[in-house]
Order: sequence, then structure tokens, then C-alpha cells
Amino acid sequence: MSIYYALAGWSGNREDEGRTKGERESANVDTISSDIKLKDVDRTIDITSQLVKVTSKITLENVGKSPVKNFLLAIDMSGLDKLAFINAKDGNNKDLRLVDTTIRGYDYLKFLRVELKEPMNAASTAVVTTESVFVKSLTPYPTQITQQEDQLVKYTGTLYYYSPYYVTSQKTKVILNTKSVESFTKVKPFSQIDGTIHYGAYVNIGPFNDKELTVHYKNNSPFLTVTHIERLIEVSHWGNIAVEESIEIYHEGAKLKGPFSRYDYQQDHHSGPASIRSYKTLLPASASDVYYRDTNGNISTSNMKVKKDSVELDLRPRYPLFGGWKTHYTLGYNVPSYEYLYHSENEYLLKMRVIDHVFDDMQIDELVTKIILPEGSSNIKLNVPYPVTRLPDSLHYTYLDTKGRPVISFTKKNVVENHIQDFQLRFTKHGRKLYMSGMVVVSAGHQDDSISRMEG
Repeated sequence: MSIYYALAGWSGNREDEGRTKGERESANVDTISSDIKLKDVDRTIDITSQLVKVTSKITLENVGKSPVKNFLLAIDMSGLDKLAFINAKDGNNKDLRLVDTTIRGYDYLKFLRVELKEPMNAASTAVVTTESVFVKSLTPYPTQITQQEDQLVKYTGTLYYYSPYYVTSQKTKVILNTKSVESFTKVKPFSQIDGTIHYGAYVNIGPFNDKELTVHYKNNSPFLTVTHIERLIEVSHWGNIAVEESIEIYHEGAKLKGPFSRYDYQQDHHSGPASIRSYKTLLPASASDVYYRDTNGNISTSNMKVKKDSVELDLRPRYPLFGGWKTHYTLGYNVPSYEYLYHSENEYLLKMRVIDHVFDDMQIDELVTKIILPEGSSNIKLNVPYPVTRLPDSLHYTYLDTKGRPVISFTKKNVVENHIQDFQLRFTKHGRKLYMSGMVVVSAGHQDDSISRMEG
């Protein structure tokens, strides 16, 4: 499990609800150490999709006389709501702990303290690599296009690595998915080679330099956003786990200008280059009984391919999606309990993904995950891999239920592919109650042969 900082949320414990991660760690206040310089920064900004992915290889230098145990990352508050994910690794590719902190006099910035595995001694260096993912950071420009036109977007960032420290030398590489560039910031030295723009090396850049970098370029990648997804996981007594997702999707790219011609769209494969005809969803390899439907019923135009490590669905909506268009559908499947549910006597552990791979370079505005446990479950404890917001517990009733089944729910905003990780849910379920549930099913079966088993 990757250790990284996630924006304000909930850890899975009741007493943490409503508090930020920084408040949970402690009320942290740091200072900007003059003993730290960034000897070299090699930064890559990937804007080939709808997401902005930034990787920075940082060579730290201790120019002081005492060992350095940590250093600071700075984030401009204007970009904080767009930051979906950030982590840091040392030179051995080991995850480093990030802690929310503050600096007096810099209330307009967000700071993270990166804690090194080993202190950096005087006159020595250390290498740390950070990875961050930003959503909704590319703006369609123009905001409307015709069916035949390519989509142009504008990226705005910082030319120099934004840091509270002096940077001796730095380079930046901006990766595009095209050679077609309308304009970009030109500060020597720079070069453009095919779909990549190189900046630097720039030397002796002071702290908090926010000189603007803009790139205006062609980007026909799917600008597809899941505005809301409700993921329902229902654990059965009888060896099955049912998963159902209700998904609302919106095309956030340049809006369609003028009428849509289905004839032109079908005749010319190059028509609607920024539209979305289909996309691939990945399910667990053991997924079975897969269904895909909208309000009109099952959608039969999609294909399913069973692979060694996943089930790949090529989902094709009833109509193509252009900018400003949206759709809603339901996707469901079953998986065997033995792959995700572990037990020792009356103690059970459910370990499943918080979210599946909905599509490549996905961005989800809001995820709600609900786990329905068998009736009679108690001593429920949730452990999540990153902060989420816990929703009130509830009960779910189906036929033959008497007390109802516990429902554990949580939500998270700004979800990206890096968040595809497992949650753990522990609970107690006594064998006698399981046996009694089975007896009820047998009794009901004698009264009505149409009831063959109890779901959940």
C-alpha cells in the first residue's frame, strides 16, 4: 500500500470524523530551514490526457552543520482543490511519510513535511521523487467546437519548480500527445522536439518563484468525468459478493457547437475527434454475471473480454458523448467470497477495492462506497488506505430479514487511478445466527418453491 498524503477526509475511526489529516497528526508548525538547498530538480509534466501528472526528482543538499530529518513541499492554495494525489519516495523507492503542516507568515500556501528515512548529514545529499496528480487543470480553448474540429486546451502552471528553498539547477520537460502546439511559454533555454517541450537548465532560482508557464495545444483525449458513482458491495452468507455501481458521466471537454450529424459520424471515422465512442472498464478476474444497463434496459453494444488478471469491458454508450453531454448507467457483477472474505471462527475480514478501474486516466468528482454485511454482524471496524468521509451507518432490509443488515458507507472526492487500493472491514458474525438464517430459508422453501436461496 502506498503511503501518501490525501486531502482533508476521514481515516476510518469515529473520533477522527470531521478533522483534517493535519489535525489528526497534531497541530504542526514548521520553519523553512536555511540549511536546505535543492541542488538539482528534474521535473516532468505529463499533459497527454485530461489529468496533469507531475513527477519531480529532487536532489537535496544539506549546506548546514546539523543533520536534516525532513524538508517541505509547498502547494499554492489556488491549485489545492485540484490536487487529487501526491506521494514521495526516497532514492531506494521507499515511501516517505507526508505530514500536513503550516509556516507562520505563509497562510496563503499549503505545506507538507516530508520525513526522511535517515537523517541527511552536513555536506551530504539525498534524492527524493514526488508524484502528484491534478484534476480539472486543463481548460478547453476555445470552449466550443464543431463536430469536425479538434479540441484545443490550455495548460497553466509554473515555469520553475515551486519551492520554499533556493534551487541551484533545474530542468522541466512537458510531455504532450501531439506535435500540434498553438503556443507555449518561451524562456531560454528551451526546445521543442516532436511532442515534448524542454525547459532549462535554469540556475540559481530563488524560493517561491511562480513565473507562469502556459501551453496551448491539441488534445483529443477523452475529457470524461464521473460526476457521481455509488458503489454497492453486498456480502452474502452463501459464498457470493455482489457489486453494483450506479455511474453518472459527463464530457467536460469543449462543448459541441452546431447540430450533431449521426450520418457523418457513422460514415467518417475521423468525425468527432474529441467525442467518446467507447471506453474500457476493468473488473476483477473472478467477476461473473456481468450486466450493463441504463434506464432503457440492457446495453448490448458492448463487449467483454476475459483476461488472465482482469475482465475487460469495452463499454459503448447508446450514443457518442460530445462536450457538455452526459449519460447514466448501472454496472454489476458477482465475485466469490473466498477471494475477498477471510475468517477465524466468528471473526471476519473483508478486503476489497475502494473503487474499480472505470476508464483510463479516470477522474471521479464524488465516490460513495456502501458495504452491506450479513444480518447479525457486529463489532464492525473499517480501515481505509487514505482519508475518506464516513457517512452514518444504516440498515438494509430484504426478504426474510428481521433486524436488517448493517450498511457501512463512506465518500471521497477527487478520486483518480492512484486510489485503486483495498479497504479492510472487520466484523463478528456468530455461527448460530448463520445457522438460524439457513433454517429460515429451508422453511420458506417448503412454502414457496420459487425461493431457492437467501441473497445476502
